[in-house]
Amino acid sequence: MNICINIHNRSKNVHKNEKSSRHLGKKWYHGTIRSHRNIFKHSSNVCFCENIYVAEQLQKCDKRASERGRKMIRAGIIGATGYAGGELVRILLNHKDVKIVWYGSRSYIDKKYYQVYQNMFQLVEDICKDDNLEELAKQVDVIFTATPQGFLAGLLTEEILSQVKIVDLSADYRIKDVATYEKWYGIEHKSPQFIEEAVYGLCEINRDKITEKTRLVANPGCYTTCSILTAYPMVKESMIDVNTLIVDAKSGTSGAGRGAKVNNLFCEVNENMKAYGVASHRHTPEIEEQLGYAGNCQVTINFTPHLVPMNRGILATEYATLKRKPDGTLPSYEEVKAVYDKYYAKEKFVRVLDKGSCPETKWVEGSNYVDINFVIDERTGRIIMMGALDNLVKGAAGQAVQNMNLLFGLPESEGLELVPCFP
Repeated sequence: MNICINIHNRSKNVHKNEKSSRHLGKKWYHGTIRSHRNIFKHSSNVCFCENIYVAEQLQKCDKRASERGRKMIRAGIIGATGYAGGELVRILLNHKDVKIVWYGSRSYIDKKYYQVYQNMFQLVEDICKDDNLEELAKQVDVIFTATPQGFLAGLLTEEILSQVKIVDLSADYRIKDVATYEKWYGIEHKSPQFIEEAVYGLCEINRDKITEKTRLVANPGCYTTCSILTAYPMVKESMIDVNTLIVDAKSGTSGAGRGAKVNNLFCEVNENMKAYGVASHRHTPEIEEQLGYAGNCQVTINFTPHLVPMNRGILATEYATLKRKPDGTLPSYEEVKAVYDKYYAKEKFVRVLDKGSCPETKWVEGSNYVDINFVIDERTGRIIMMGALDNLVKGAAGQAVQNMNLLFGLPESEGLELVPCFP
């Protein structure tokens, strides 16, 4: 018993300072049981000591959470071993109000998560589970589905939605018109009854629609987030002729997912740049639909994506004819800048750059920021709008966490204070 008491006292000292316990996880609260078992593993009186201590500490944790006026949000991730899923894990591990309890992966069932992503060694001890959505809904408060198109639509039921909130990173509920979705994605939509309910989760535009009563959020795509936010103020204020809008975008290879594809092999991508999905990319109707809502009009654009040999990042360069003022002159830089400031000056994650500074993917890498700027071409009467973001953060996982924060009444930036990485 003396041995147990001594170890017990030592473990209390270990956990006395939460900030010094980073080796145990994000906070010792999240890893209490696991870490405590490690401390007591050599004791012959493990059960007695552990049960008392764990119960004691969990009571303290609950009290601490209660004092914050919040409970820990239990999160499950389906598709946790894809690039977007892996980024969700990275972000949520540093979110003080979230505990990941389900790492779903059809390809790695029963394999430890860190064995899939070695950067998670000693950070995540959990094993990968299956993609049983019905069972998962009973165990968590929110589900992130970082899955291919058709997965969630094929499984979602009213019973599931009545138990849990869902942030879907696929395109299943982004497009309101079922026929448009089926045309561009080439699959039948299995649960169109939930499309109307789903909120398009571009927070900077639809923040007021994402509340604690919302059950289903359609997380926007990476190209779409960058393309829409870059042009949105100009469309909203009718500063451009939307029928002249051209979006030329470049993406890093992680945007194509983690699956083994010949076109994404190193020798295929390195020292190369190529357009793909020309006049047929699936994000086109999503961009058109959302900008159409902004301008209260029908929008038809040319959207051409390109693959560039880098891991992360999207750069969108957009061209449109500026509408002239009644006197026939073009809007000035100051007038256009005032429009962008009207919508983004108070936005945490949208940075409108100084005059003459062009957005670069490197300056937003690893962060939830979108950098935007523009140039007025007096010669052609066009405006060139530019936007850059990290496709895995603001273009996927970061935006999903932003949506989750709104769903649970948390500060929108919670867990997302990510400083861009450089170099």
